[in-house]
Amino acid sequence: MNPGIDLQGTFIQSVKDLGVPPGAAKALWMPLPMVLMLIGATVGVLVATWLERKISAAAQQRIGPEYQGPFGLLVPVADGLKLVFKEDIIPAKADPWLFTIGPIIVVLPVFLSYLIVPFGQNIIVANVGMGVFLWIALSSIQPIGLLMAGYASNNKYALLGGLRAAAQSISYEIPLALSVLAIAMMSNSLSTVDIVNQQSNFGIFGWNIWRQPLGFMIFWIAALAECERLPFDLPEAEEELVAGYQTEYSGMKFALFYLSSYINLVLSALLVAILYLGGWHCPIPLDMITGWLGVSESDPAIQVVTAVIGITMTVIKAYLLVFLAILIRWTVPRVRIDQLLDLGWKFLLPIGLVNLLLTAAFKLAFPFAFGG
Repeated sequence: MNPGIDLQGTFIQSVKDLGVPPGAAKALWMPLPMVLMLIGATVGVLVATWLERKISAAAQQRIGPEYQGPFGLLVPVADGLKLVFKEDIIPAKADPWLFTIGPIIVVLPVFLSYLIVPFGQNIIVANVGMGVFLWIALSSIQPIGLLMAGYASNNKYALLGGLRAAAQSISYEIPLALSVLAIAMMSNSLSTVDIVNQQSNFGIFGWNIWRQPLGFMIFWIAALAECERLPFDLPEAEEELVAGYQTEYSGMKFALFYLSSYINLVLSALLVAILYLGGWHCPIPLDMITGWLGVSESDPAIQVVTAVIGITMTVIKAYLLVFLAILIRWTVPRVRIDQLLDLGWKFLLPIGLVNLLLTAAFKLAFPFAFGG
């Protein structure tokens, strides 16, 4: 298997070659992945918001943004600048501390979750041994911020939105965790890199979506509910709750909620690509392609090409899922709150348990087929 490019080792060695002490070289490396992660996540959000507008327009037989830059590409930038420069208002009877801390608690866990997303064998900020478990733990913090924002606003619609967000998150986190547990059981690891490597043997036929179709459906539905995307946008339903927990927010605080929503959508799509769609691997294994071409995988140029292809494959898979999520928004009606909770507790939870038990049984019976 191609080990890929060790970015950290290459960077530190290059800096040391310039005469910088090893400790200083490592200190220079440390902020770089975090800055790249922030830039990458922000660019991903800009692309997702542009796609939302264009795909929504196409679904409704409209043109969408067209004149603000080529194909309306400057619209997301204009949206961001508008929110940054808008007046930041705190309602007179709101709790100012909780009102301010709420959006921060919502957005921070989502940014931190990008640490465990691999775009290649060594193209990852933190290859944590329990990466998927860390993501589930971080995602459980977000509803606290939403509830805090709803309560601190001193607004009945905001409070209802915060309560709905907390109930929705609790209902769908358990099926989500069960589907991830089935993947971890098959891969014998909670590391995202190990999970992707376990899918690398047979190209597209080795992807987990074929071995875990039930788990894939549970994960995708639960991820949409966690992101509060239609048909599960009950916490911010405009027709019922004005804008839910966001009702009293403006300026940069509202921008944090907006940012968090789209970052979470892109993150969920990336995780589906990693857990079920082979991550950075191509549908045809690169080992086979290099063999056909008669080139060596140890060639530095080939390693660079492999790394670029890996990043491209991960992003393409993720944005195909983002496209699907946007189409679902404009084709499926919003469910009622009782239907939302029933789907989580009475349907997805039992199916998730059955899927986990079936995975355990098949792994014991056919260990060669399940990475045992």
